Amino acid sequence: MKNKFKNSLVVMTLTLIFSVLLPLFQVTATAQSDKTYVFATDTTFAPFEFQDANGDFVGIDMDLLEAIASDQGFEYEMRPLGFNAAVQALESGQVDAVIAGVSITDERKQVFDFSDPYFSAGVQFAVLGSSDITDLEGLSGETVAVKTGTSGADTANGLRDEYGYNVTQFEDSVNMYEDLQVGNAQAVIEDYPVMAYAAQTGGIDLRFIGEQMAVSDFGIAVQKGQNPELITMINEGLNNIRLSGEYDEIVSNYLGEDTQAGTTTGIIPLIQENGSTLLNGLWTTVWISIVSIVIAMILGIALGLLRTSDQRILEGIAQFYIDIMRGVPMIVLAFFVYFGIPQITGLQFSAVIAGIITLSLNAAAYIAEIVRGGIQAIDKGQSEASRSLGLSRSQTMRHIILPQAFKIMIPSFINQFVITMKDTSILSVIGLVELTQTGRIIIARTYQSGAMWLIVGVMYIIIITLLTRLSGKLEKRYIY
Repeated sequence: MKNKFKNSLVVMTLTLIFSVLLPLFQVTATAQSDKTYVFATDTTFAPFEFQDANGDFVGIDMDLLEAIASDQGFEYEMRPLGFNAAVQALESGQVDAVIAGVSITDERKQVFDFSDPYFSAGVQFAVLGSSDITDLEGLSGETVAVKTGTSGADTANGLRDEYGYNVTQFEDSVNMYEDLQVGNAQAVIEDYPVMAYAAQTGGIDLRFIGEQMAVSDFGIAVQKGQNPELITMINEGLNNIRLSGEYDEIVSNYLGEDTQAGTTTGIIPLIQENGSTLLNGLWTTVWISIVSIVIAMILGIALGLLRTSDQRILEGIAQFYIDIMRGVPMIVLAFFVYFGIPQITGLQFSAVIAGIITLSLNAAAYIAEIVRGGIQAIDKGQSEASRSLGLSRSQTMRHIILPQAFKIMIPSFINQFVITMKDTSILSVIGLVELTQTGRIIIARTYQSGAMWLIVGVMYIIIITLLTRLSGKLEKRYIY
């Protein structure tokens, strides 16, 4: 009976692990098979790509791609990932192309194929209108904020020694401007049209210094040697909309003199305009957390039972898993699951599946330790007494130990659920639009970071407070 119980644990654990990891090996149909191409883009790069009040992604890049696809008759799917994640997704084969104001450089040509240029722009430094800095020499000893992976960042790093400033890097433009406005940075550098649009529509008082530098062409990037037919269609469509005048109309919609500021100010107007979008982000956070914690509970309980096994091999397997998952930062795990595995194996899966797998694998390690602690908290005398009465180890665990241990574990389970819910914010790095990423996207359009982060914070507090109250009720009902 004892060996039967141990064998059952092994079979159950392996089955659960494979059921969790199975989606990793489910190949997603490629875009070519159904004639739908997958494009990745940035999330906060107005006026080229940003989200409007209706939750739709708009901008020069978005409108151009729509016009090109309409002209050439191909279907496409858009994935807003952020610039760095978009580039990594293209490298790993998760997407077919990237349209995100990608500068065509010799280094990038070694990795990607590019369409014909569709826009030319240079980068330029800017300071607040109230700043005393009037030229690049005035930046000596100061801090310049840049966006990682961009031409602006390359230019700033290349001139850092010459002008003696420090560089701080951010994942998106909004945080870069916020750093400037709060005084942590004294200057920013980015593509001139982006900063001009931010100053015109976002209410940011920017003053440009120096001249435009590193003028480069923007192109649509495709995997090297892949999808030559897509490049051909993009180039032909781009040429056609230039000839028809549609190209000029699209650009003038965002960079023309008639472009009006569309900034929403104040907490109440922000909620009124973006309430449904925020609730969608909250719902994504909640349901992904629930699915992830359920999977993590099943896997974690099995691992926790193995951790209390008297078989060294079984205990070692569980301990090895726990050490790995607790030792790897979640952002690294998310990148590996979403980008690393496809690049190594060529298999593809969605950001939602990758996010659930990441959260589940991480939380399972902590739940396993909660289970181990709960079991070991029960007096060993109870096990000895039940065995003396003729109960097997399996029966003792099911009928004596686990019912008592679970009462002890309930508060920790609720706490782990709260942690998992907050950890969903990390998944924005792979393009999952949960509550935190939703707030970030709204800020990219409104530039009201202070008010928006207050709203997002209150939403988290409300949902987590409800969970805390639930935990208290469960404790009173089942423990005391």
